Amino acid sequence: MSNVQPDPATAKGTARPLPTLPGQADRLLRQLEWNVVRKLDGLLQGDYRTLMRGSGLDLADLREYQPHDDVRHIDWNVTARLNAPHVRVFTEDREMSAWFLLDLSPSINFGPPGNAKRDILTGFVAVLARLLTRHGNRVGAMLYGTGGGPERVVDAVLPPRSSRAHVLHLVHRLLQPAPAQQAGATQLQLLLQAAIGNIRRRSTVLVVSDFISTPGWEKPLAQLARRHDVVAVRLLDPLELNLPDVGLVTLFDPETGEHLQVDTNDKGFRYRFARLAAEREAALRAGLTQAGADTLELCTDDDLVDALLRFMDLRQHRVRPAFIPPNHPTAAQAA
Repeated sequence: MSNVQPDPATAKGTARPLPTLPGQADRLLRQLEWNVVRKLDGLLQGDYRTLMRGSGLDLADLREYQPHDDVRHIDWNVTARLNAPHVRVFTEDREMSAWFLLDLSPSINFGPPGNAKRDILTGFVAVLARLLTRHGNRVGAMLYGTGGGPERVVDAVLPPRSSRAHVLHLVHRLLQPAPAQQAGATQLQLLLQAAIGNIRRRSTVLVVSDFISTPGWEKPLAQLARRHDVVAVRLLDPLELNLPDVGLVTLFDPETGEHLQVDTNDKGFRYRFARLAAEREAALRAGLTQAGADTLELCTDDDLVDALLRFMDLRQHRVRPAFIPPNHPTAAQAA
């Protein structure tokens, strides 16, 4: 029941469809460049290279060995001194590509008007893509759940490029009207499997999703993490964890269109909802940890600058598995 959400016809907390007016993508990107990218440029002071780590020549960090690490990167001198295996992490000294794997299924339309999970996704992707392309890196994207039909594994693939026009095209695609419903539940594993087959060169891969999906995405995510530098960017809304006491509410599943009327005055129902949500949270975090991907949470009540600073902090420390929720002490230090 944790993926059941208030009915858009009766719930104030459901986002309205995003219109695609001429020039809207350009206006949004300019606004983000002025309000967010410029601010981050000043805060980062050129430390954008921490966004993309790989096998280069410049030593960036040392950390404890994890089961998925390449044994060729073990630093045997440090391992002998500390009596625990440590690996070297290098800053990429050549142009690298970043790929956004974007889950645009109906469940990400949930959230406050103007600040739904889809809006958070759009802002995060636009700013991060612009930060990367401004310094010559290439960004690509694979879009899933935009209404291509059940026979379409991935609805669109944007090959990696480094121009502002390319970022503008990506933002325009994200601002297309969202499908109200799709045939069947989200199968995130299809997007991840498509990425495994299409992304050949080692890249930074950002999987942006609410991870409300049928089971089976954990294995392909782990396969991606073994070859690429993977970050799972998880979108969520507080109402998905706890229901407020607001009386009779019609809930619906945006993936299937199923409706259910419940009485949120019932303490027992709210307790059962919170318990099921907590169980799903525990299973989700266990799956992300097992996959070996860095993880960042983006909440609909997040400030975008603070969220991106948490992301930069995550990339600097490179602790695997790393889980940095919005209220984590690291987030307060970064802010």
